Amino acid sequence: MTFRIQRSMSSGAIVFALSGELDNEHMESLNELLEYEKRSILLDLRDVTLVGRKAVEFLARLEAGGVGIINCPEYVRTWIDAENNGQR
Repeated sequence: MTFRIQRSMSSGAIVFALSGELDNEHMESLNELLEYEKRSILLDLRDVTLVGRKAVEFLARLEAGGVGIINCPEYVRTWIDAENNGQR
């Protein structure tokens, strides 16, 4: 599976642009990168093509912890919101 993470800065925040399929292995890699950042973090999901339940749970936890999510596909946003509201 192809997955890419591109790091950049925008308006004082670190932006991680994600592309491809977000699976367990990629979540671990992303989580390791996020642990070292001291500034505000944004995840740009514009080019994410597929996410599963575990990925959505992961994204919901990150968002609840203060990570911003931008350019999120509507179906992923709905699922994240349901996770953050305790709905399943």
